[in-house]
Amino acid sequence: MQLRFAARSAKASPIIALLWIGSSTSPLSSHAFSSLSMSAAASPPRNIVVVGGGIQGTSVAYHLSKSSSLPENSKITVLEAKAPASAASGKGGGFMARSWGDGGNTQQLHHLAFDMYETLAEEVGCETYRKLPVLSVRPGFGGEGGAKKARKSAALGPLMPDWLDGSVGPIQPMGYGDDTAQITPSEFVNKMLEKAGDKIEVRLGTCEGVETEQGSDRGARRITGVKYTPRDDSGTAAVHVETIPADAVIVSAGPWSCAAEDWFQGAVELPMEGVKSTSIVWKKPEDSDVDATALFCGEDNRFGTHLEVYPRPDGTIYICGIGGSDYISKEELKAGAYREVCEAKESRVEAASSSFKEMSATYKAKGELEKVQACMRPCPPDAQPYMGKVPGWNGAYINAGHNCWGIAWAPACGKSISELVLEGESSSIDLTPFDPARFTPVGKRGGRGRKRQGESVGEQW
Repeated sequence: MQLRFAARSAKASPIIALLWIGSSTSPLSSHAFSSLSMSAAASPPRNIVVVGGGIQGTSVAYHLSKSSSLPENSKITVLEAKAPASAASGKGGGFMARSWGDGGNTQQLHHLAFDMYETLAEEVGCETYRKLPVLSVRPGFGGEGGAKKARKSAALGPLMPDWLDGSVGPIQPMGYGDDTAQITPSEFVNKMLEKAGDKIEVRLGTCEGVETEQGSDRGARRITGVKYTPRDDSGTAAVHVETIPADAVIVSAGPWSCAAEDWFQGAVELPMEGVKSTSIVWKKPEDSDVDATALFCGEDNRFGTHLEVYPRPDGTIYICGIGGSDYISKEELKAGAYREVCEAKESRVEAASSSFKEMSATYKAKGELEKVQACMRPCPPDAQPYMGKVPGWNGAYINAGHNCWGIAWAPACGKSISELVLEGESSSIDLTPFDPARFTPVGKRGGRGRKRQGESVGEQW
């Protein structure tokens, strides 16, 4: 099965009237002049493949498709193993918080992505984006004292959802909806693809590697194609391998991105652990609306949970933070572990349901589960994403390992990687801390050929 779209053309103005270059009063810098000149000049069409059809990969493809730096008649292909948003992007909570970073390297991703989401949601017609308040709740207390006290508070009362009517302890505000928001990630993925229309083609199949030729530097390789095993309409893989012509490939396949170590012949080492966690979704009550306040709950030692509770615009309530996660090794991920089937852990479903029903008398009396599920988040050892070029490989990029923030950061990552691919550098995000080769020994970085301290030096050194 294939979903077919065509690439977007971006026409630069044929006339640049007057540029004051070199003057301190110049309205356009030499960098701007260079960018405009490149845009105005006729560039050959690009063939760009994004491996992975989750929210990260789709965001990259979407920003590529709308960039003014994309040459006319270019092709953008999303290669997805199962279906768009079929893994974590179809099962994640979709919560985002602008100011909840730790002040480190990833803070820039929090800020830019949060600021982009509202505009993007309107642009693509996404109906599930909204800002909402957040409360910190301590579970495990007898009686209704915590909820009753909070409702009497002038500050907390307006934030208290009607369904938080069970046994809880102290309640504190964590956000008032100015810098906390949510979106249903699967809707956002599909709306981006719908908005892009024929500018993006989606192919279903499993990536098997890349085809290359001699690159611009001695010892370097240049991407010429992406090999994959097609998926047929029945959901099974074909027995033959096909190739998509490509001059650039962006690997953005969540925890399974670590397979790119082999595709790029050891030029990068991508240590990765998959954290497989269960989540549940409660049905919308038939006789009432569901107030839009999210909860971050403390440890409930009775059930081994630390719930995160997200009411959604459709009246369902999504819950994660269930505990009891499984840790999947890089070797298992390379073999495709849990890519096709990722089932919930029944013991954790029961634990989460019991913990939530203690906090909500409403759901204890008449709540009904709509869905139980599990997905994986991709975790590098330093909890920083892999974002950037593969050394020694012309046209090879990684965008993966975003941990639990992959959905929240998606717009910023998509924008910055599209800039890197089309313009040679990211102007939106400083990608230096996220170098995909940071765990790769210097001597192994890059393609074939002789190296000196990791740099290609040709055959004569």
